[in-house]
Amino acid sequence: MHLDVLDLRNFYYRTQLGRVAQRAIRDQVVRLWPPAAGQTVVGFGFAVPLLRPYLAEARRVIGLMPGPQGVMPWPAGMANVSVLCEDTSWPVSTGFVDRLVLMHGLETSEQPSAVLEESHRVLGPGGKALFVVPNRAGLWSRRDGTPFGYGRPYSGAQLEAQLKRHGFTPERSLTVLHAPPSNAPFWLRTAAFWERAGRRLPWLSGGVLMVEASKQVYAPTRGGLGAVVKKPLKVLEGIRGGTGEPALNRGPGAAG
Repeated sequence: MHLDVLDLRNFYYRTQLGRVAQRAIRDQVVRLWPPAAGQTVVGFGFAVPLLRPYLAEARRVIGLMPGPQGVMPWPAGMANVSVLCEDTSWPVSTGFVDRLVLMHGLETSEQPSAVLEESHRVLGPGGKALFVVPNRAGLWSRRDGTPFGYGRPYSGAQLEAQLKRHGFTPERSLTVLHAPPSNAPFWLRTAAFWERAGRRLPWLSGGVLMVEASKQVYAPTRGGLGAVVKKPLKVLEGIRGGTGEPALNRGPGAAG
């Protein structure tokens, strides 16, 4: 089930470990998707900590927060862009979104298929979605002291298979949060080092899995024949008009 919005807010904005996690994940999102003018950027779940870099240049930024989780105003000190919604019905038009980020929205939902269906619906042609979930092979999914210790953790193969079933094409995957989920000063102080090491060593499994996917768009099909017969066979040539009797090639000695 979805976590409470107050617990999520307190972790990401009021604990040192949460701020370290927020910075590591957000920095990786920006590496994948540098802010660009004119885009519509949407987050579902509790993705608002990742959306701040897009506020200045995006045409529109929306933070969708599921009803069982609850909603909070965001961003602080600015016009609110967060909206309460249901997993099965997002207040966003079809094909409206250029960039979609899900964090604490898929693995904690009791209706993950509905979440993926809505993700597919709102994403426009050429749009990209980024799914941020607990990594089954990582340490963060095994500790209840962080939001990534709740819900269903995924392996890369599991998440990609689920995305393909709902009309997405996975394009690249990676992991973040390579330092252990510890409040010990040493690990907090060296977190940036472990993130850099994790980017250089693909076999070093991080606590959070990120999969970028695009929406499958099929070319429209045309009914009927695709080509017009310009010179049809004249199969009725040689038939006498009105009699239906074929014209015979009579020789000179043939009887009348």
